[in-house]
Amino acid sequence: MVTIIRNAKVYQPEYAGVKDILILDQRIAAIGENLKADLGGCVEVREIDAQGMAAVPGFIDSHEHILGGGGEGGFHTRTPEASLGDLIRNGITTVVGCIGTDGVGRDMTALLAKAHALENEGMTTYAYTGSYQVPVHTLTDSLMKDIMMLDKVIGVGEVAISDHRSSQPSFEEFARIAADARVAGMLSGKAGVVNVHLGDSDRRLDLIRRVIKETEIPASQFLPTHVNRNEALFEESLDLAAEGGTIDFTGNEDIDYWETICDEVRVCKGIRILLDRGISSDRFTISSDGQGSMPVFNEKGEFQGIGIGKASCLLKEVRECVQREEIPLEIAVKGITSNPASVLKLDRKGHIKEGFDADICLLEEGTLELNTVIAKGQVMVRDGEQKVFGTFEKA
Repeated sequence: MVTIIRNAKVYQPEYAGVKDILILDQRIAAIGENLKADLGGCVEVREIDAQGMAAVPGFIDSHEHILGGGGEGGFHTRTPEASLGDLIRNGITTVVGCIGTDGVGRDMTALLAKAHALENEGMTTYAYTGSYQVPVHTLTDSLMKDIMMLDKVIGVGEVAISDHRSSQPSFEEFARIAADARVAGMLSGKAGVVNVHLGDSDRRLDLIRRVIKETEIPASQFLPTHVNRNEALFEESLDLAAEGGTIDFTGNEDIDYWETICDEVRVCKGIRILLDRGISSDRFTISSDGQGSMPVFNEKGEFQGIGIGKASCLLKEVRECVQREEIPLEIAVKGITSNPASVLKLDRKGHIKEGFDADICLLEEGTLELNTVIAKGQVMVRDGEQKVFGTFEKA
């Protein structure tokens, strides 16, 4: 199949003007004006009119509980797995799966099986090895071996710190995780990143800070997530970003409610502050924490109730950046395209460029509503309707 997208406003994510995009099989073959594909009629050529639309790279969700998450309120509070539709209907063409609080009822065998299942259905998938717990629960006999020998494993996480649900790792344990992940990444050509869950404790980023200060491991080895969960944590995270680290905002579809019960920082507001302080726009990512649990505890740490993360928050956060904070689309969309691709060393992802994977989202220019999703050259969503379905999804 050959596809030509016509007359799109192309964001690579840098704005490149109104262009045509030629897709051959799973890759972007050319970007230009008035592109033609004359193959003598032996191959079908499909054309998509993108007049009045912005073409942006397919979204990369760097933190998604594809197996489901939760369980903090008992077995009945385990959240459901992600389906193909949950992801592609929201523009996500690449997802990194992780395990959270429950590293017993969910394990690496199940996580990788789920990642392969989603890949078979048309997406690109990766995974972190481990969960909240330390020592890290791996598939093989070591963290290093998981990263080096399992193709889909690109790092470790989400390792929990500063949280009453964590394993309360010591400095030595945490430093060893970072060191092993770094060397495994070097040897395998992967990111070897440590995805770190940050809780509400006043200790905040203390373990990350100590590793950076007391060892040779750089800030770039860590991708701390949930940095906007409260104002004090966000302020400390900004310091890390200013020093060359990358910080991950967690999107929230229900932020209007959460702002009434805690001091969570709205993503668009946080990114505006980051930019106004002169911190590089390369230093942030946005992830959904999709299918993850959102438990509420009282001041005694007692469970009060639970919600669920939603993949739909990614585009919503980008839209709010543009519409509420007047952040240019080409900067806002970096948080779910080129920035996570860079941090996670995902070759051929995160950009609309020749030779890259044909992962493209078409957004209505005025509203930034999702119109079309293309994953590895296959049209998954068209005119807002899902066209490709998972094995157990009803077409």
